[in-house]
Amino acid sequence: MGIISILWGIVALLWMLLAFIPLLGWGNWFMIPFAVVGAIIAGLGILFGEKGKNGRAKAGLALNAIAILVGLFRLFVGGGIV
Repeated sequence: MGIISILWGIVALLWMLLAFIPLLGWGNWFMIPFAVVGAIIAGLGILFGEKGKNGRAKAGLALNAIAILVGLFRLFVGGGIV
């Protein structure tokens, strides 16, 4: 599950970068739930993985968390969340 969460986080970060382009900020509304699913997958990988071998899941959780936080910040600053 660690590799899946890392790949999911990379896709979420690329999507987040795409949403920085003017007039494509609406993509954050779809990227945030996508990244939340990736964070859930990473959490399951941490929870059910072996104790010493959950570094990939932790990295995936970090990538997805960054994408979620930046997406929420963009929506807040850009007036997407009123």
